[in-house]
Amino acid sequence: MKYDKLPLQYKFDQLEPYIDSETVCIHYTKHLQGYVDKLNKALEGYEQFTNGKTLEEILFNIEKTPIEIRKDIIRQGGRVANHNLYFSILDSKPKKYPTGQLLNEINRRFGDFSALKEELSNKSINQFGAGYGWLVIDKKGELDVISTSNQDSPLMFKMRPILTIDIWEHAYYLKYKNLRAQYVKNIWNVIDWNKVEEIYLKECSK
Repeated sequence: MKYDKLPLQYKFDQLEPYIDSETVCIHYTKHLQGYVDKLNKALEGYEQFTNGKTLEEILFNIEKTPIEIRKDIIRQGGRVANHNLYFSILDSKPKKYPTGQLLNEINRRFGDFSALKEELSNKSINQFGAGYGWLVIDKKGELDVISTSNQDSPLMFKMRPILTIDIWEHAYYLKYKNLRAQYVKNIWNVIDWNKVEEIYLKECSK
């Protein structure tokens, strides 16, 4: 089973001015494609293990993976899954506020939507080095805000991610240089809560 990047639902320049065209292009066609290629290369000869399994299923059960390829699955598979979620929740004409069941849970867990944004922004900005900020469904089925380092996916910790902010420098450095906080502030303008809600409801139905 070959794994791949998800197709973009927008053109490279359609996230302007918040994320520049050159960054989206390089990030998607070079960085993400490189992770996809390395993942599939690492999995050659292990088709019997991967057959019929999504990448997310493999990462969620990382302890069951063959030890000889586990590190590559974490490194490359984590990067592919993380980036696929990241690119999938962005949009040129996003719904900027959650509604319905997800909003109710946000209000119950964090107080209100503004408090969630503040907590997730701070978690992302203050993550040391490369990594991601996340809104996840934790092991108890509750919403939580976390960050992970490098390529690590919340799936490996039995958490279901529904939103991520990529804070590797390649996600923002061409436009924002060292101003990670400005990038995090602006990314909220292109996060599509329609897509986040779809993921949330799908995960809740499992």
